[in-house]
Amino acid sequence: MRREEKEAGNPGPLPGEGGRREPLLAPHASPLTGFYTLFHKEWLRFWKVSVQTILAPVLTALLFLVVFAHTLRGRVEIFPGVDYAAFLVPGLAMMSVLQNAFANSSSSLMQSKMTGNLVFVLLPPFSHQEFFGAYLLAAVARGLVVGAGVFAATVWFVDLRFEHPLWALVFAAASSGVLGVLGIIAGIYSDKVDELAAFQNFIILPLTFLSGVFYSIYSLPPLWQWLSHLNPIFYMVDGFRYGFFGVSDVSPWLSLALVGSSFFALSFFTLWLLRTGYKLRR
Repeated sequence: MRREEKEAGNPGPLPGEGGRREPLLAPHASPLTGFYTLFHKEWLRFWKVSVQTILAPVLTALLFLVVFAHTLRGRVEIFPGVDYAAFLVPGLAMMSVLQNAFANSSSSLMQSKMTGNLVFVLLPPFSHQEFFGAYLLAAVARGLVVGAGVFAATVWFVDLRFEHPLWALVFAAASSGVLGVLGIIAGIYSDKVDELAAFQNFIILPLTFLSGVFYSIYSLPPLWQWLSHLNPIFYMVDGFRYGFFGVSDVSPWLSLALVGSSFFALSFFTLWLLRTGYKLRR
């Protein structure tokens, strides 16, 4: 045994090892290992209870379609040549995408706080970027899966057009990202279930229902039209619907600019909250 090995505290090979020694340091893990592990946990969290997290929202959207389409079919024509049921489906799909993206990230953080297992996420050496990316991507994934489920369930009842499918995909991903980030913020700020429920019932739900899911804002009185333009979710729904019919209440470029700027602004704010450990490490 060499003198420097003794000084380093390495006793050398044990008897029967044939002179082979294990390395002092384990191989470095991939920088994406933590992100993938946390994302996989979040994916399994909603996928394991898919009857509640996926099937239930799809059934709710289908009931909305049956009730509203049956009641207003032939009485309302929002866009020329577009059946009201066909007009309704993209709005219902986007509403489901947004609500479930928000619910996934917010409920995950809230449940972790309540059960006390948030510490097991904070103790590993995850960076705040990995934490943010995993929760965000899982929220987007759940929103898109639910949206695809709504289309799979409603395509048998309506004749949909896909004028600009890329626009629809971009708005679905970007909008679910915005609500996923809002869900992280709500989960960080909320200390009780009542606080999170208030955020969802008094902010997210009204803005979603008043965003033009069931109607065009130009069918409203002037005051309510003006107020609708202040609703950010209106631009998400309107831009998404443009991908199907090629017509919209406002320019899709304006909608995309507002949705994109909202996403980046909220993301920077959320990353700052995670970096400082606000209400998580304190």
